[in-house]
Amino acid sequence: MSEEMFCFQCQEACGNTGCTVRGVCGKTAETANKMDRLIAELKRIALILDEQHTAPDHELGLFMIQALFATITNANFDPARIDELIRRAESRARRLDPESLLPPVGVLSETDPDKRSLKELILYGLKGLSAYADHAAMLGCEDSSIYAFVCRALVATVRPHSVEELTAMVLECGRTAVGAMELLDRANTGAYGHPEITRVKTGVGKNPGILVSGHDLRDLRELLEDTEGLGIDIYTHSEMLPAHYYPELKKFRHLVGNYGGAWYRQDREFGPFHGPILMTTNCITPVKPEYRDRIFTTGMAGYPGVPHIADRPAGGRKDFSPLIELAKKCPPPEELDNLEIVGGFAHHQVGLLADKVVEAVKSGAIRRFVVMAGCDGRQSARKYFTEVAESLPADTVILTAGCAKYRYNKLPLGDIGGIPRVLDAGQCNDSYSLALIAMKLRDAFGLDDLNKLPLSFDLAWYEQKAVAVLLALLALGFRDIRLGPTLPAFLSPGVAEVLVKNFGIKPITEPAGDIEAMMAGR
Repeated sequence: MSEEMFCFQCQEACGNTGCTVRGVCGKTAETANKMDRLIAELKRIALILDEQHTAPDHELGLFMIQALFATITNANFDPARIDELIRRAESRARRLDPESLLPPVGVLSETDPDKRSLKELILYGLKGLSAYADHAAMLGCEDSSIYAFVCRALVATVRPHSVEELTAMVLECGRTAVGAMELLDRANTGAYGHPEITRVKTGVGKNPGILVSGHDLRDLRELLEDTEGLGIDIYTHSEMLPAHYYPELKKFRHLVGNYGGAWYRQDREFGPFHGPILMTTNCITPVKPEYRDRIFTTGMAGYPGVPHIADRPAGGRKDFSPLIELAKKCPPPEELDNLEIVGGFAHHQVGLLADKVVEAVKSGAIRRFVVMAGCDGRQSARKYFTEVAESLPADTVILTAGCAKYRYNKLPLGDIGGIPRVLDAGQCNDSYSLALIAMKLRDAFGLDDLNKLPLSFDLAWYEQKAVAVLLALLALGFRDIRLGPTLPAFLSPGVAEVLVKNFGIKPITEPAGDIEAMMAGR
């Protein structure tokens, strides 16, 4: 084939078919092909373990989920760091079995379109749940069954299987994603307390600042501790916004606010910040000259030429001194807007409000809940989600998590009897909170089926963590989920038909028609 690469794992896949020269995300063909090789090496390790009838130990299991995490869209653009992961994977495979062979490399090595679709759906679900499992591991919470499943699922993407067997593995991937999100929820709340209703400022102060993006709360906590009393303000960006909701993080007075919006606006918002920027996980975009000399990566994130903050030594902490010293020399950020964002409506907090919410539903004050969670992105078609939020009847409540909220979390949508019409549960992994909230409402109303709730799903997706969330929702039994702005390019017509028939997955259409259908329970 003449393509330099082939990748269709994210919603931006070129022509909703696949990127063949360069990723729309900015990933080069060199990096894409190295990631394919890394995935093949991980499959080789999984095959060896399967043949030896053993599971990965802690060290190998953690390495495998971190390597999968590094291949998520907008996580690591640095071919040198992917090369290092390949070397480490190959070394582990050789130690396990010096005679082992590398399985086929690349998406197109599977020629059957339906099997290819299901195998990639499994792989992308694995990438998403691996990200969540890694965040939990950084807080000391691990589950060996997740590592074992990752290996078993990787084996399923290589060995011969029927469409039915692969479909069953997809659902098992969803169940494992539920476990990974529950593990991370337990890790976060154990370390930082349960999220509380919080008003977060978007304005700026007069001190120099450090901007923290991505998802890793431990990185933020350590940076807050290291900068306390130094006259440096810490700001969150994009998916780090929910850090303000946790009691053990919001107690730091120099965690002053949230700067900017969703991940794709970095090229417009990082320049005016003026201070250092720390990318803790995925969501980095091609770096622009106006901030290239003050952006840093850490964890599984990476970008060519950008300084990387090394992992913690055993029992130690990361060294953020390069950011701190640079911040002292920088002017304060320019103000982008000066508003307040209300959030903190994770499952524990909503549980405390349950009686009020149930009464509002029984009285007719709240007619319907609409889950508008997931990812934001660049395409103009995503204005659909803003238009839906603006046009939903005043007796509806939006439940949200992930960066999709930036399409509507600054709109003046008001409240219903003191209950805000946008309830933000947190990061994308906190979609688990939305599922728990639905289960609590089901029990409160004495229903035997989650799908009998006055609840609709209108989800935005972009990358593989959203795939894991979708599979988790399907595994929990939710049906009739709307998904946009496009259905995934990796869904073959046959697999898409199965999802429609068995789970009621449907593409978004236009705001008015979708709102009418959702309000009617369709």
